[in-house]
Amino acid sequence: MDLKLLQELNEEREYRRAAILVTDTKSGEQRLVRHADCLSGDPLAGELAKRFRSGKSGMVETEDGRELFLTVSVPPRRLVIIGAVHISQALVPMAEIAGFDVTVIDPRTAFATPDRFPERLLRAEWPEDVLKDAPLDAFTALVAVTHDPKIDDLPLKAALEAGCFYVGALGSRKTHGKRLDRLKEAGVSDEALSTIDAPIGLDIGAATPAEIAVAVLGSIIKALRKGLEAN
Repeated sequence: MDLKLLQELNEEREYRRAAILVTDTKSGEQRLVRHADCLSGDPLAGELAKRFRSGKSGMVETEDGRELFLTVSVPPRRLVIIGAVHISQALVPMAEIAGFDVTVIDPRTAFATPDRFPERLLRAEWPEDVLKDAPLDAFTALVAVTHDPKIDDLPLKAALEAGCFYVGALGSRKTHGKRLDRLKEAGVSDEALSTIDAPIGLDIGAATPAEIAVAVLGSIIKALRKGLEAN
């Protein structure tokens, strides 16, 4: 492998940025495709997009008969939950079983307690303080469930700006309408606002906190594996 390409790939990994190394198995020619690159003009655009979502490496044959091996490097998927509530208590173990690195953020120390959540996942701080040290990115899902605009709004705005693959918020349509007005006033575009999943989760008639957690995780996995166009 070309040393320069290896250095570039390692840099992408260090900063939680996804990339795919494309190798022509016959000629040995290689190129690096970054997730941040515009793929519309790439002859492999569709395949690359699928690989970024799946995270799976593998062989692909081009229309002109070339065989290419795609080495896919994507960062571990994260789930950031804003709000240490009952839904979060059910969602945390489910998300960990599904392979997500989970963080629960809530400045309300009455909710964010070690007896309710594993201490290794819990940040009893304001979201803006936590996100300074661990910024959101395209391989992070964010779920806001506090019902408190002072806690939820800033991380929702940050998630939309960072291009998180899933952004969801708890609340009725009326509550969400007011939320949209606040975020729009804060400078968020209509296009970005339209990507928020609210009311949150798949429409499965969920009623209990555990059922809502199942619906939320289902929406997150759907966005991860099928992309926003599937929602």
